[in-house]
Amino acid sequence: MTADFVHLHVHSEYSLLDGASRLKDLVQKAVEYEMPSIALTDHGVMYGVVDFYKLAKKAGINPVLGCEVYMAPRTRFDKEAHIDDTLPHLVLLAENNQGYKNLVSIVSQAYLDGFYYKPRADKE
Repeated sequence: MTADFVHLHVHSEYSLLDGASRLKDLVQKAVEYEMPSIALTDHGVMYGVVDFYKLAKKAGINPVLGCEVYMAPRTRFDKEAHIDDTLPHLVLLAENNQGYKNLVSIVSQAYLDGFYYKPRADKE
């Protein structure tokens, strides 16, 4: 039986306090359920995407690379206390190589320019 459902919002051990699944276990479950694809969308980080990509490809699963980014309500440059206490989240998925490069850029900018307790991106 082939699954018609694909998980597009998945956290791994790299999503601190939110995910506990190891990459190998995520891919194995996708194989077990005959899923054609599975995404990896850890909170604010992309630490696991390379290993996830390799594991999924080796297992015959299409890896969907993504990230659940924290969005700054106004701008990522705001560093004022209590303005960004509740950060909205946005799941971003790379559709192709250019999308992956864009995603890496967004997450990098969130760390370099927008880090205030957490890496924050904005609409820019």
